[in-house]
Amino acid sequence: MRSEGKITTLPTARTDPFDPPDGLGGLRPLTRLVYADGHLGWLALGHAAVRAVLSDPRFSTRPELKHEPLSSGLGQLGADLAQPGMFVHMDPPEHTRYRRLLTGQFTLARMRRLEPRIEKITEEQLDELARHGSPADLVAGFALPVPSLVICELLGVPYAGRERFQRDSAIVMRGASAGEDVMRAYASLYAFLGELVAAKRAAPADDLISDLLATEELTDEELINICLLLLIAGHETTANMIALGAYRLLTEPAQLSALHADPAAAAEELLRYLSIPHIGPIRVALEDVEIEGEVIKAGESVTVSLPAANRDPRKFEHPDRLDLGRGASGQLAFGHGIHQCLGQQLARIELRLVYSALFSRFPGLRLAVSPEDVPLRTDMLVYGVHRLPVAW
Repeated sequence: MRSEGKITTLPTARTDPFDPPDGLGGLRPLTRLVYADGHLGWLALGHAAVRAVLSDPRFSTRPELKHEPLSSGLGQLGADLAQPGMFVHMDPPEHTRYRRLLTGQFTLARMRRLEPRIEKITEEQLDELARHGSPADLVAGFALPVPSLVICELLGVPYAGRERFQRDSAIVMRGASAGEDVMRAYASLYAFLGELVAAKRAAPADDLISDLLATEELTDEELINICLLLLIAGHETTANMIALGAYRLLTEPAQLSALHADPAAAAEELLRYLSIPHIGPIRVALEDVEIEGEVIKAGESVTVSLPAANRDPRKFEHPDRLDLGRGASGQLAFGHGIHQCLGQQLARIELRLVYSALFSRFPGLRLAVSPEDVPLRTDMLVYGVHRLPVAW
């Protein structure tokens, strides 16, 4: 809703499932936004404005300073989000220390060494999908298991525990979850990872958790919180990107020739076009900052709209057109600045391999329901689909 030059509620509803939320069009690159608690802050929509906010050290990501644009059970986690190891909620120099330790674990070379294993996981899940038979839910049968297996492989998490962490992380990521449900799920995840870290300390293996333990620079509390972030981010985002991207391709199968011609460019364009982190990130001005001719006062929160920024016509020609051949250089689906997604190279590799393998194995893949009957994740912090019924 709009009132006197400001938005009174952050839009989340969508007329078209693949376009940014309704009501974002025609707004200034920086627009006033009324937050859930009445705070008058800002919504950044323009590509340049978003980059400026995310890269300027005068903005903080500390949770105790932020206001939330929507009422959410996540607000109950404010104190926990500031705990040791929760580096995405820290500013330098605390953030710098953790990022330095983790960057070496996510190099492009290391991610590429995982490619054969990712290919094998993908093929095995396609085999499972084929054994299940048509019709099937592509989310439960493919989009969710593949990144779950990959992040388990990377971290050294027993895959037998996947249902527990998938259930709990879904509750944590549901924007409308009740506060007590969020806290219960968060505690369950923390306990699960605490047991895992203790097991790795007793018997190290060839995985990321054991590697971080070997540095002797992290306490168990820090490592548990780091793994909590990586585990949730490593399967929630990629799983929803796989499913939503497949949904979009199934509505326009003419695009598949471009997908097979250059899977990497196709994945980059799908990331731009769909932009699944659709609520936030949020930053807080530590001092007065001028961006795009507007002065953001110290203490004011700024919510960034990555979907809007990735459809900015000043950056991308014909931004509302899906063009798998464009490459989408400069897209912001992984964020920008010092908090840019740590696992972005892993996600790119997964998407490139998964889309190509899926549509090669099932060239006749089609939706098993009407497009409008696919349930959307507008109630979640990461956008996507709850289910994707397909047939072949």
